[in-house]
Amino acid sequence: MTTPGFFSCVHFVPELRLELGGVVQAVVDLCQAIAARGHQVTLLTCDASDVPAHWREGSGDWPTIVELPSSRLTQRLISRQGLRQFREIAHQFDIAHLHIPWRLTNLQLLGVLRDERIPYIVTVHGMLDDWSMRQRGLKKRTYLRLAGHRLFRYATAVHFTAKGERDQAQKWIPLEDREVIQCYALDLTAYHPLPGPESALKAFPQIEREKKKILFLSRLHPKKGVDLLLGAAAKLRAQLEGFQLLIAGPGEDNYIAELKRKASELGVSDVTSFLGMVKGTEKRSLYQLSDVFVLPTHQENFGLVLAEAMVCGTPVVTTRGTDIWQELQEAGALVADHTPEAIATAIAAILGEDDGGVQRGLRGQAYVREWLDRDHVLQGYEKIYRETIEKGQRATY
Repeated sequence: MTTPGFFSCVHFVPELRLELGGVVQAVVDLCQAIAARGHQVTLLTCDASDVPAHWREGSGDWPTIVELPSSRLTQRLISRQGLRQFREIAHQFDIAHLHIPWRLTNLQLLGVLRDERIPYIVTVHGMLDDWSMRQRGLKKRTYLRLAGHRLFRYATAVHFTAKGERDQAQKWIPLEDREVIQCYALDLTAYHPLPGPESALKAFPQIEREKKKILFLSRLHPKKGVDLLLGAAAKLRAQLEGFQLLIAGPGEDNYIAELKRKASELGVSDVTSFLGMVKGTEKRSLYQLSDVFVLPTHQENFGLVLAEAMVCGTPVVTTRGTDIWQELQEAGALVADHTPEAIATAIAAILGEDDGGVQRGLRGQAYVREWLDRDHVLQGYEKIYRETIEKGQRATY
């Protein structure tokens, strides 16, 4: 175990691939931040493809990576060898933190955690939101009833990133005063200072400097509402001249092809550019370059890209599909209904402001820097971990 005042924690995320979305980035940021504060952090995964390179250098306060082999029968389960490997090291940890609760791999680890009497936290990551539970709803309800409920029933704490997320989830799982609410520990150090727009202009020569730029940046998936944004762009053509719609992010080839066909059918393919996955300096530059950022999502428990855009000073349009929409609205974001007309109206309102949304963007930037202040957020996580460890020590197994 660790020295007094510090703790040893193990996180588990099945696949460490950034293309899978914000959950993976959130886990990476949290693990790195907790380790930097002197705690011992181990990150378990079955696929370490996108582990930050500096974590493997062996120097510095970085998390330790342990890659568990997957089953030969299916990559979605941990092999017997992997479970033995975890059992051999489990006694080192004061607390475990599990992510992506739909995955059976968490239930595999649950047996070891209970045998070793290790308290654990489950982060829901929006997977029990109303929209999420309507997708393959029968399958999910059956899974919860037959097996998944055990993961939550035995959890020492259940973690949500917003009150709105907790309110939706409590319809499906027993909480019994075990819920904790703490926003993601975003690593925004790379956003100060900001790089300026030139990096994006250089990386993407198809971007036209003189035009108003509407940006979508996220994983290309039906839940993100990209089809609604294309419809909004078609509405905007009648009232807004000289704009460009930039769609950035990875996705399945078939779905991207479907979006391109829809853009053509709506008559906006000539003003729409698909940029693919964008990371690092180019991503931050792209936020700065854009006049408005739009995420017309059907479901996000947090929406990391919304905070990223705001900290770059970019005005935001989103929907009530994100569980933090009230906080974003307070920060100056416009929250629209899930229709092309409503989204187009919100975009036009920002671009039509006397300063083109500049003051709105600065207001959002200041709000996010205070709300997501790293030291304050990490103190919150440390408090949650210590209280969970203390509860686990008192628990009767």
